[in-house]
Amino acid sequence: MVPPTWNDRERVEEYIALMEQGTVPTAVAISTLDVCEPAAGMPIDQYQHWGLTHFLLDGHHKLEAAAAAGRPVRLLSLLALGESLAGADDCAQLAALRARPCSARVAGA
Repeated sequence: MVPPTWNDRERVEEYIALMEQGTVPTAVAISTLDVCEPAAGMPIDQYQHWGLTHFLLDGHHKLEAAAAAGRPVRLLSLLALGESLAGADDCAQLAALRARPCSARVAGA
């Protein structure tokens, strides 16, 4: 994201108006997937840590408008396979994992 002061106010207001009419704009990002093991010396945490990070290429005005209006934005994410700390098998699981409902970890599980 860029600082909001870098965005053109009129363009942000245009997107707010469109969103209030039901438009869901699309932003574009390049993304990396990092899959890491628990930190050494942390026997309680046996989970793999998955980090999907998005670097916004286009859509700064759209995201500011969405935040101001409390409206959704669609994100087209281009996953950079060669730049991620994840294997091909991990990346192949990503779509199915993202489709699952959110859930909280259970302590001690």
